[in-house]
Amino acid sequence: MAGIPLPYLASPGSVKTALEKIRIAATPDRVPQDFINTKLQIKGGTGSALIPFFKKIGMVASDGTPTELYKRFRNPTIGGTAIADAIIFGYAPLKQTNEYFYELPDKDLMNLILQVTGLDHDNAVAKLTFSTLKGLKQFADFNSNSEDLISSKEAFVTGTPIHAATSNAHPESRVGLNLSYTINLNLPATSDQAVFNAIFRSLKEHLFSNEQ
Repeated sequence: MAGIPLPYLASPGSVKTALEKIRIAATPDRVPQDFINTKLQIKGGTGSALIPFFKKIGMVASDGTPTELYKRFRNPTIGGTAIADAIIFGYAPLKQTNEYFYELPDKDLMNLILQVTGLDHDNAVAKLTFSTLKGLKQFADFNSNSEDLISSKEAFVTGTPIHAATSNAHPESRVGLNLSYTINLNLPATSDQAVFNAIFRSLKEHLFSNEQ
């Protein structure tokens, strides 16, 4: 049985450079190659690989616009949870196999990558996948209290935050307030059912649990 491909960069160190510069640069309307080359100062094939990679981890939408994950990451207070969400989204097949894959020691994480991708231990892509994920984890915060970071429970790749609107709420009556929610979810272009299963399982866990 063929394994499941995972996001990786041929130059894993570029993810650290890119994320550090994203925090400094103003958020663009779109993330074109010129932005990568000029603002992030990453050129050539290394720079060309970044936009597809950021799309795979949910930081850039399919139309090239920065997502809420991208915008949240630029806020140092909640940026760590944004990258944690990006990792869970982009590496959903790992989470399906081990819910706490991001806490695994290096050897066990590498073995899990090999298990999911079906690659052999000496495969260059497997090693690059591991190194890229390790680079992302340097910026991630998986431990923050979700009650402190409401926005961290937004649908990962939506370019739009979850909006709450009141209904039947009058200024003179503040009792019995009803809230309705609209969730806009842009699904990634993939035929891999495991990715969709992971997305909707996470939505169910984070948005539709803990009912009052």
